[in-house]
Amino acid sequence: MTDSDSLDPAVDAPPGLTHPAGARRRLRPRLVRLGTLLLAVTVLVAGGVGVGAWLYYRSVERHVARVDAFTEVPAAERPQPVTANAMNLLVVGSDARGGDPARSRADTIILAHLTADRRKAQLISIPRDTWVYVPRSADGRRGGTNAKINAALAWGGTPLLVRTVENFTGIRVDHVVLIDFDGFQEIIDALGGVDVQVDRTFTSIARPFRTFRAGVQRMDGAAALDFARQRQQFPDGDFSRIRHQQAVIRAVLDKATTSGLLTDPPRLDAFLRAVAKAVTVDTALSIVQMAAELRHLGDDVSFLTSPSRGTGRVDGQSVVFPDRQRAAALYDAIRRDEADRWFAATS
Repeated sequence: MTDSDSLDPAVDAPPGLTHPAGARRRLRPRLVRLGTLLLAVTVLVAGGVGVGAWLYYRSVERHVARVDAFTEVPAAERPQPVTANAMNLLVVGSDARGGDPARSRADTIILAHLTADRRKAQLISIPRDTWVYVPRSADGRRGGTNAKINAALAWGGTPLLVRTVENFTGIRVDHVVLIDFDGFQEIIDALGGVDVQVDRTFTSIARPFRTFRAGVQRMDGAAALDFARQRQQFPDGDFSRIRHQQAVIRAVLDKATTSGLLTDPPRLDAFLRAVAKAVTVDTALSIVQMAAELRHLGDDVSFLTSPSRGTGRVDGQSVVFPDRQRAAALYDAIRRDEADRWFAATS
């Protein structure tokens, strides 16, 4: 999500405190964090009744923008596919509406792992300031150096971000979903607003300087987007913003699945069309097909942040240093479709 930052990912961010590296939380599959909106929508689609409804959802899918995410990713450097039929989606929240402009920012990066039996999912948030190696871009002009992970999207578009995430995690990305957060505001308004759990009282640093009070607060799209953008007031910076984004998405999906949306055709139409406008997916991803695959997703959805050693400074920038050893263990478990064992060993 955008704030007052420059579009250059090397611009400094406020320093944060050490962030616990793997807090695990289980929620109903509808209450998933930022970027998994697409997954939840496909679950709703899968519940559609009749051929007419199915054809309607296909018509909505035709309006979803597409991006070529993999052509510029050298096959020789890619990790092997994960065990059996498991699937990994790279979910990216950026400030670019549709398409894949070269200077858009990856403000939110989530690796979503769907187990082979599609009954569980693990969603790993990678802080945008994580200090990693970014391969050289396809045009040879940028990259080939260590940088904040969100530099990859700005330097080489979606393909370079895919390469960077695969290089960092050792996990092959099967599909990509890009979400435009200005469009996300329209999704919230299509729902008639949402009730967000605010963790602490604070005032926005941007006009109109809204005050968000601890507790449940009703927000329209503009207020929710403002709430989810804030980070500079907090000692842990982007980690607070990640939690606030999660709170907004929980509220959105809770409202979408408990407010009678599925039985109100005009509201459902507005909601799905707002979603279609807000997301861009890779050329091979079929929302309808994924809907069918996710029908059996169970109650086991886990959320965590990629393990880190806290924050520090490199060349005047505030960065997040990954905990290479713990991250390697986590991503190895994901790659083998055995994340439960990693959680059991680290809980």
